[in-house]
Amino acid sequence: MDPVIAKIREELKKNADLTTQKSFHRFFKEEVKFYGVKTGPVVKIAKKYWSDIKSRDKQEIFELCEELYTSGYCEEAVIVSAWIPKLKDHFEPEDIAVFRHWIDSYINNWAACDGFCNHTMGDFIERFPEYTEDLKRWARSENRWMRRAAAVSLIVPAKRGKFLDDVFSIADLLLTDKEDIVQKGYGWLLKEASRKHQQEVFAYVMKNKREMPRTALRYAIELMPKDLKAEAMKKGGYL
Repeated sequence: MDPVIAKIREELKKNADLTTQKSFHRFFKEEVKFYGVKTGPVVKIAKKYWSDIKSRDKQEIFELCEELYTSGYCEEAVIVSAWIPKLKDHFEPEDIAVFRHWIDSYINNWAACDGFCNHTMGDFIERFPEYTEDLKRWARSENRWMRRAAAVSLIVPAKRGKFLDDVFSIADLLLTDKEDIVQKGYGWLLKEASRKHQQEVFAYVMKNKREMPRTALRYAIELMPKDLKAEAMKKGGYL
């Protein structure tokens, strides 16, 4: 074990609280592992030890992150999500293989998925937009976390009005997904895209609402005016 990892784990254990640990479980349907440390202190720990490792080679940092992920603890996943975006100016196309491996192998809850994908994958896609095609392949994965990742990786760019065609392509692939967590993921993506493209997203919802699960539809129209929401939610539309 790298000495930095040992120090991080020691600090997490020192800051752990049983009440906090128990309270976290109510947010997840899955079995998840927690030390019981709130996000604020975890982020401070991540920042503290980033100072110790930021001069290391990118591959070394990737290896540290893999070591953190292998523990299965949510707090250690938060540290990965805090560290990797700091390397965005050093991302290279081949890094997507590492990111895909991490999502497929280690991510097993929505918090870890969103924490990693919103920023790391969002930054990567903005730097290498041609890799939206990889996201579309992820949308066909048997792993539901890969499918959610396909959607939530575009959340931040979509919020800025980017990648609208890809947003709709991914929504098409996930449209009738049976997993609630995936429905929420692509519904959230459509919601963020609606900030800059309200009419286009509304038209997409109206076109697809007979097939779109109610969960996804509700997320997609959340930011829309009352009249558009009412039109989208009329009976005879959603599943």
